[in-house]
Amino acid sequence: MHLRRWRKRGEQGLEEYWALVESYRTARGPRQRIVAYLGDLAEAARAGMAHTAREGKAYQPGLFEEVEPEWVQVDTRRLRVEGIRDFGGPWLGLQVLEKLGLDAFLQSVMPTGREEIDWSVMAQVLILGRLCDPASELSLAERVYERTALVDLLGVPVAKINDDRLYRALDKLLPHKEALEQHLTQRLGTLFHLEYDLLLYDVTSVYFEGECARNPEAQRGYSRDHRPDCKQVCVALIVSRGGMPLGYEVFAGNRNDVTTVEEIVESIERKYGAAGRIWAMDRGMASEGNVAFLRENGRRYILGTPKSQLRRFERELLEEGWETIRDGLEVKLCPGPEGEETFILCRSAQRREKEKAMHARFEKRIETGLEKIAQAGRKYKRKPAVIERRIGRLLGQNSRAAGCFKVEVKGKDRAQVVWSKVEAWREWSNLSEGCYLLRSNITNWTASELWETYIQLTEAEAAFRIHKSDLSIRPIWHQKPERVQAHILVCFLAYVLWKALGQLCERAGLGREPRKVLEEISQIRTVDVVLPTKQGLEIRRRCVAEPTKHQAILLAYLGLTLPKQLKVHKM
Repeated sequence: MHLRRWRKRGEQGLEEYWALVESYRTARGPRQRIVAYLGDLAEAARAGMAHTAREGKAYQPGLFEEVEPEWVQVDTRRLRVEGIRDFGGPWLGLQVLEKLGLDAFLQSVMPTGREEIDWSVMAQVLILGRLCDPASELSLAERVYERTALVDLLGVPVAKINDDRLYRALDKLLPHKEALEQHLTQRLGTLFHLEYDLLLYDVTSVYFEGECARNPEAQRGYSRDHRPDCKQVCVALIVSRGGMPLGYEVFAGNRNDVTTVEEIVESIERKYGAAGRIWAMDRGMASEGNVAFLRENGRRYILGTPKSQLRRFERELLEEGWETIRDGLEVKLCPGPEGEETFILCRSAQRREKEKAMHARFEKRIETGLEKIAQAGRKYKRKPAVIERRIGRLLGQNSRAAGCFKVEVKGKDRAQVVWSKVEAWREWSNLSEGCYLLRSNITNWTASELWETYIQLTEAEAAFRIHKSDLSIRPIWHQKPERVQAHILVCFLAYVLWKALGQLCERAGLGREPRKVLEEISQIRTVDVVLPTKQGLEIRRRCVAEPTKHQAILLAYLGLTLPKQLKVHKM
């Protein structure tokens, strides 16, 4: 669910309000429907007061204490404003950071030494900068920091922020990775009443800019970013229901996904114990060795399986007994051969249409390519080995429909290409399109319960999208291994703030998606108002802009109150 802003003309002119919109799937594709109208400012204010009352607070004070009024004569002709800075995003991020107790925790694990600026404060600069305006440390020091209100929120002058200090802050933060993961997992669970009974595990790749010659983990491998020309590392992320993060690990860029499972499971059990959790993983992790490992010590799992295993259930695909979960989606339970596992056949109408179109497209490409190769063989002298290599490349580039063709190369001096279509492949394709198979050692659940649990893996995929699009984890510009690890840690901590804000939005009835809320609140600015007085002095006040009606509605629902003024820190 997400927020959508609406405007319409009513009896009192232009009316503005928010609506909570839900996306859902149908046989004809995704659709949207309005779940609730969030009303106008008056309703939002009442909801905000109710929220703060539930929290046990009569009011929420501003960021700084208000000062006593001063009455002076001001020359309005020389009044001016200057120093406009971004305030809403950093301020909102800091509110979430403090709710998670991250400021106090960083201060406890990064004690004050001889440094001029506390490392715990510098770590907050890195995390809030990554959340609000993701950029490199150099860009944060030279461009981003001075145009935000972080100087007022954290009390660090612009002159004290430089790339060298930020790099050293990365070095100081990295040793506390495991402690941070454990603190945040406990804090998130307490704040939002989370149960970490389901662990979703997935792997992605993040590419580098540069050679990374001294980083042994920077290797070339299968690139999810479609950048095989760049070295990369693999990031393995563990999240729970709703995408709530537990931790992550970094592996070499050429590491196969299937080889990471044992290491990840043992790492999580070492940190949080070997409680009866359910592990959900996609088909890239589902080797027989990993299945045997997960069965040890009573671990429960729900795994995707390779497409090739569907052949074992050809008879079940043809039989009746499918259970409809929703429009266009059916599932069926199939007992495993030894009785220790349950297999779940899934059939999606939307996926069927997609796969059918893909097969048709690749089949047409192969047919067109074979015709060109055959024409070239009739027109020019071509050795059979050359023709066979061209055919091999063509089939390899269109492997999804390669099984549909039986190709022969005849002749010695002038090669001839003869091909025919395999009807058995087409029959199996028509039967299996839109179908996929899951396996689990949970034998007392229904097919719909197992499918609903497995489909939570989309939360891990969504977490990677947030890391890459909203938090700009890629490309990685660092070359040193420790700096690379620290960069990924900062992105992970910013993601934790993102998900915590999403939980706060859901609790306030604003949906689970915080992107629109953060985008809207980020438009609030601070401005320096300079008041020339009759006595010749200038009074400078750093004021927070009044929120718009839409911003006020969101703040009221969240139970947050903007400060009116900020203390002016020397630049």
